[in-house]
Amino acid sequence: MASAALHREQPLPALLATESSVTAVDDACGVLVRLFALGRSVRAAALAAALPSLGVDGAVALGLVRLEGGRAGFGADRLGRTDRDVLPLCDLRPYGDDAHDWWVASDLSELAVGGPLRPDHVLGIGGASTTLASWTARRSVERALDLGTGCGVQALHLTGHVGAIIATDISERALAYAAFNVALNVALAASDGAGAIPDVELLSGDLLDPVAGQRFSLVVSNPPFVITPRDQDLPLYEYRDGGRAGDTLVRSLVRQVGTVLEPGGVAQFLGNWEVRAGRTWLDVWGDWLDEQAREGVALDAWVIQRESQDPAEYAELWARDGGAQPGSEAHSRMYAAWLRDFAARGVERIGFGVVTLQRPTTDRPTWRSLDEAHGPVAAPMGPTIDAGLRARTWLDEHSDDEVLDVAWSCAADVTEERHGTPGAEDPSVILVRQGGGLGRVVRAGTLLAAYLGVADGELTARVALDAIATVLGTDAADVYSELVPQVRDLVADGLLV
Repeated sequence: MASAALHREQPLPALLATESSVTAVDDACGVLVRLFALGRSVRAAALAAALPSLGVDGAVALGLVRLEGGRAGFGADRLGRTDRDVLPLCDLRPYGDDAHDWWVASDLSELAVGGPLRPDHVLGIGGASTTLASWTARRSVERALDLGTGCGVQALHLTGHVGAIIATDISERALAYAAFNVALNVALAASDGAGAIPDVELLSGDLLDPVAGQRFSLVVSNPPFVITPRDQDLPLYEYRDGGRAGDTLVRSLVRQVGTVLEPGGVAQFLGNWEVRAGRTWLDVWGDWLDEQAREGVALDAWVIQRESQDPAEYAELWARDGGAQPGSEAHSRMYAAWLRDFAARGVERIGFGVVTLQRPTTDRPTWRSLDEAHGPVAAPMGPTIDAGLRARTWLDEHSDDEVLDVAWSCAADVTEERHGTPGAEDPSVILVRQGGGLGRVVRAGTLLAAYLGVADGELTARVALDAIATVLGTDAADVYSELVPQVRDLVADGLLV
C-alpha cells in the first residue's frame, strides 16, 4: 500500500510504515528507505547498524548524508555520534531489470525536500527514464551513446549489451552523479562476481557537440524535451528544459542525430512536439523528416505517439512538476505562462512519444512509419521495436510478389474475436487482437479473416489467396489488391511472422 501511494506522490503511508525505523538498529531496510527514498532523518546509531561496512563516517565522506547537531553519544560510531540525527543529501535506491541489480543515486525529489527543486536538480529514476529503458532495442553492439545521461540510468542499461559507452550531459552536476553511479555499480559487480562492467566515458557538452565526428551503432536519449516558456519569472530546470523555445530541441535532434550513426545504427529517444491549429501530428513529423532528408543524413523513421494533450493539460502537468503546489501563486503564474506561450504560436495539441530512427546500410530510399499507441503495451518493448525495425526494413526491400511468396503464420499471441447480433449466422464484426507488442486490434473483413484462418506457415500467401479467390468465385488479382497491403501492415507490427 505504501509503495503504491508513493507512485501517486503520497508519502504519508510510507512515512508511517517506517516511523519505527528512525531509531531501529535491526531494520536496515526501513532505515535506508526512510533516509534515502523519503528524505527523512534517522539516528546515527540506526544508520551505522544499517551500513556496517561503510558506517556513518563513510556515508558523510561520500557526501550521501550530513550529521545534524545534537548531544554526542558513545557506541557504534567511532566518533561517538550515535544519538545525533543523520539527514540525507541525495536519493539512493535499488534499481534493475531482469538481468541486473544496480543502485542509483540522484538528488532528493520534491516529496523529500518539501518544496521547489534547485535549477540544476539531477532527476532520479522516473517514468520517462523507465519508458526509454523499456523501449530500447537491446542489440549487442560495439559502441553506444547516452545523450543527456542525467544520473546515468540509461548508461547502466547499456552496460549489459554494449562494448564501449559514451555518456554526455550539459550539467556538470549530472555528470558527477553519473560518475558516482558508474563507480558504485562497478564496485558492486566486482564484489558480487558478476563480471566487468564496460567503461563509460563521460563528456560535457550540448547535444551532439561532444561527439562530433564520432560514430555509434546505438544512440539513446531521454533529452530535456519539456516545452518550457522563455519567461524570466519561471524556474528553468536543467533536467527538463533544453534552453530552446518550443519543440526546437527535439526537432534539432531529429535533424542531426544521423551524423553520428553508423550505417545500420539506431537512435531512440523520447520527445514532445507541438501541433498547431489546422495541422496534425503526422503533418509535423512529415515536415521534420523532410527537413532531415534535405539537410542531413536520411534515416528510416518509426515514431509512435503515446499521448496527446491540450495546452491546459500540458501546463497542469509541468507547472506541478518541481514542487509548486496547485492553487499557490507560483503554480498559477507558471500555468498562465505556459498557456500564453502556446497561444502565441497557435498550438492546439502537444504530442509525446517514442522516436526510433535507423540509418540504412545502403543508399536505398528510407521508410517511415508513424503510429499511435495510447493503450498498454508489452513490457519490455525493446524486443518489439527490434523485430519491428527488421520487419519494416525487410518489407521496404521486398516487392509485393516477394511478400506473396512467403508462408506467413499468425504470431502465437494473436487471437480472434467474433461479434454478432443474437440469432445471426454470421458475425457482423471480426477483430484480430495482438496480445503483446503494441497491442494492435485490427478489424478484419471477410477476405482477411479467411486468410488468417489458414496462415499457419504451411502455404505461401499466394497459394492461400488463390484458393480463397477460387472458393469465393473472385478474381485473384482483386484479392491480392485488397489483402497484400493488409498483410504488409500485419507483418510490420508482428501479427504475421
